[in-house]
Amino acid sequence: MNSAVESVGPQALPGLQEQVEAILAEARRQGASACEVAVSLEQGLSTSVRQGEVETVEFNRDRGFGITLYLGQRKGSASTSAQGSEAIRETVAAALAIARHASEDDCAGLADADLMARELPDLDLWHPWAIGPEQAIEQALACEAAAFACDPRVTRADGTTLNTHLGCRVYGNSHGFVGGYASSRHSLSCVMIAEGEGQMQRDYWYDAQRIGSQLASAESIGRRAAERAVARLGARPVPTCEVPVLFAAELAGGLFGHLLAAISGGSLYRKASFLEGALGEQICPDWLTLDERPRLPRGMGSASFDGDGLATYAKPFVENGRLVSYALGTYSGRKLGMPSTANAGGVHNLFVSHGADDQAALIRRMGRGLLVTELMGQGVNLVTGDYSRGAAGFWVENGVIQFPVQEVTIAGNLRDLLRGIVAVGSDVETRGNVRSGSVLIEKMTVGGS
Repeated sequence: MNSAVESVGPQALPGLQEQVEAILAEARRQGASACEVAVSLEQGLSTSVRQGEVETVEFNRDRGFGITLYLGQRKGSASTSAQGSEAIRETVAAALAIARHASEDDCAGLADADLMARELPDLDLWHPWAIGPEQAIEQALACEAAAFACDPRVTRADGTTLNTHLGCRVYGNSHGFVGGYASSRHSLSCVMIAEGEGQMQRDYWYDAQRIGSQLASAESIGRRAAERAVARLGARPVPTCEVPVLFAAELAGGLFGHLLAAISGGSLYRKASFLEGALGEQICPDWLTLDERPRLPRGMGSASFDGDGLATYAKPFVENGRLVSYALGTYSGRKLGMPSTANAGGVHNLFVSHGADDQAALIRRMGRGLLVTELMGQGVNLVTGDYSRGAAGFWVENGVIQFPVQEVTIAGNLRDLLRGIVAVGSDVETRGNVRSGSVLIEKMTVGGS
């Protein structure tokens, strides 16, 4: 594994940059008026165990590139995993053939040359983990064993997986911009099944980090997965009601993800967002701020440049409850008559402001309502803001958890939900791109028995 680790990393970036320059040169030779290309090199190890037995050990290594080129205002794109000069010639030719048949688009084209990123700081994203298959299997087995030892009601394992991923990416365009970085991501997850009270219940836990040695211990992840599965035994529906709802921190990122989707350029210029035209409006409580910090060292969503080659920068999207910025790339900005916000490819590290109360304090504050720990289905309409999803969690009375809940739906409208945020907890989730604590909503419709 060590030799494989050495094949992907900062030392691979010069070779990938040479490939980018060769592709750009071939695009010019074949007649493209402008071109951009992204080359990637990735490898990873994935090890899974179940019921004390090794289920899979997989090693993958992938390399490929994607190209977008322009003939004036006409665009064509193509990609391949093949290597060599012939693959470059054929892929460029395929993209050109597409461009020749494409309609002209006044907004198509590269970002302006003078907007290209000038400084690309090292964001400390590269931390290879010298773990081999045997060690990975050992950790996964230890995780599962800790889960079984936690409670006799934990009777089955539904898979424990350790993943380690390394990647390099280089982007360049015909303005002369070339930028690249190497990154790592490591994770350990455990899914367990508990039996009791005439039921079988499944739940999970996991951790993900840039640095493998900073993962939570295998034993603690296994115990947490087991405790969560056992806690769900005896789950039942509740009568339909309108009550406060508390989203656990690991689910809150999805709630704010819907907001990000609604303020993204693609949704806005297609007129497919309930927040179209809402720039400057109060959409959240006045104490709430959502800000992007794209250059956070070791951040799971960090990047020094966006998908157009523009330098990323810190900024609020919602400030004191007011929507102050959309999330735009070059193309969507042109469609809307607005400048890019350096968000081509998405938002990097969204921070949600929070108070001092942890989840337990928010449960006490809620008094009576539903703590949601699992969501199911995709019942979100970004055009209208209507929200309806299957849910499971725990019923709360007098600020104390009473029993587990299943087979209910929670519903509302995202405009009302965002305005109805009562508090955000201090139990901030750090394993993904959105950093938020548990979120208490003033009221939602809970549909049950």
